[in-house]
Amino acid sequence: MRGDQQEEMAAWFRSLDPVQPKDMVGLWSGVGIPSDHPLDGVLENLNWFGKRFHSDMRADALLFTWRPGRLVALEPSFLPIRLAIKIAPFGRTFVARSWFSYLQKMLRARGTTASLRLQAFDGIETAAMIYDKQPIVDYFRRIDDDEIAGMMCVRDDPRRFFFKLRKVMD
Repeated sequence: MRGDQQEEMAAWFRSLDPVQPKDMVGLWSGVGIPSDHPLDGVLENLNWFGKRFHSDMRADALLFTWRPGRLVALEPSFLPIRLAIKIAPFGRTFVARSWFSYLQKMLRARGTTASLRLQAFDGIETAAMIYDKQPIVDYFRRIDDDEIAGMMCVRDDPRRFFFKLRKVMD
């Protein structure tokens, strides 16, 4: 892993303005930002759509396109994050995409899978999504009026996964 790209992305993220949790409410489409993280390209290969934040400050942490025009919220705890990182190269393959689309019905969440709240990152309070059953926190910062930057932090892993979210609807 090239630490310099991770450091550049972290510096860029820190330079952005914080976001209030209430500003996150709605449906957001997402795309990964390459940063030399093992998960770069995996979510897109598996038809990741983005995230949905509800007004009660709960969230659908992982939304995928199941069929054209149909989204499915998946339960993140079905695949522990450390295992997902280890098998990330497989996650970028056609075989993984095929298997994943077949397994989505079984992996479906039975409710929201994370909570949204204000949390400090580098001493600055910003919206953060805390996964219920994974050691993951996604921090958010504002890129502009239309886009939010996300930074996924896994406990005890110094690498960060970066992504952008664009609001689709309130």
